[in-house]
Amino acid sequence: MIVKFCGMQRKEDIDAVNEIKPDLAGFILVPGRRRYVEPKTLEELKAELDPAIRAVGVFIDEEISVVTDLLKRGIIDIAQLHGNESSEYIRELKKTTGAKVIKAIGIHDDSDLQKVEECEADMVLLDSPGGGTGETFNWRRLQEVKRPFILAGGLNTENIEEAIRTIHPYGVDVSSGIETDGKKDAEKMRSFMEIARKG
Repeated sequence: MIVKFCGMQRKEDIDAVNEIKPDLAGFILVPGRRRYVEPKTLEELKAELDPAIRAVGVFIDEEISVVTDLLKRGIIDIAQLHGNESSEYIRELKKTTGAKVIKAIGIHDDSDLQKVEECEADMVLLDSPGGGTGETFNWRRLQEVKRPFILAGGLNTENIEEAIRTIHPYGVDVSSGIETDGKKDAEKMRSFMEIARKG
């Protein structure tokens, strides 16, 4: 199972990630969001990140040229898209950069499950409607999903074991669930990783 810690902002976050070693470290590149990091700051943090950990840039309806530039310069390794990006956008991004693309899909109801199967991204991330809310949703709906997926939305050390046991995701993504007072908490990160790896 792959594990992604999202919302890295500080050098202390990178130090913890380098020690705990999730597979993916996410950086929010959406101005106005609480965990937003400017590209220059991201470049500095990426330089400190263990090369074995892939840096994921999180975007919402960003100009494709901006995403392409960050991928080509190696400031991020993977693009994660949370907006209304089209299939054409995803295909162009993959063709131009050769990078992997993750598409986030908010699960409102069963009709969203069809979007999951049809999505042209390399991987889908299934989240609460709206994303980034820190709230869970009805995981049992996902038992019908055929393709591998990353589970997000309100995961923490209290519910990760049940989530893994219930739907057996390919990966898990956590942000607020490894924070204390809005900052990443190394102990929570460590505990989450231990439970996820057991699953």
